[in-house]
Parts: sequence; C-alpha cells; structure tokens
Amino acid sequence: MAQRKISSRDLARAIGITEANLSLLKRGKVKGVRFETLAAICRHLQCQPGDILAFSED
Repeated sequence: MAQRKISSRDLARAIGITEANLSLLKRGKVKGVRFETLAAICRHLQCQPGDILAFSED
C-alpha cells in the first residue's frame, strides 16, 4: 500500500470493507479471505494475488 500511496482507510472504502477487517487481513489474523475481497484488493492496487499473499504453516 505504501508503494501505491494509499491509506488503509481509502483502500477499505474503495473495496467495501471496514478498516478493522482490512487491518485483520494485513496482520494475517484471519483464517481465510473471500475471493471477492481479494479480487477487489488486486483490482484497486493493480496487482496479482501472489504479490500480496504469502503461505505460512500455522
């Protein structure tokens, strides 16, 4: 987000989720993400899912 110069508030509003939910996503505190949400983030940031996701074994 810093590279795109967009705030969490602006991104959350643009993709239709709350800032709290975006914060949880950013911190990896969710078990999953809806494809619709992931697609909206990627469209807005003009990136691919692999650019913003990382695999970790918890």
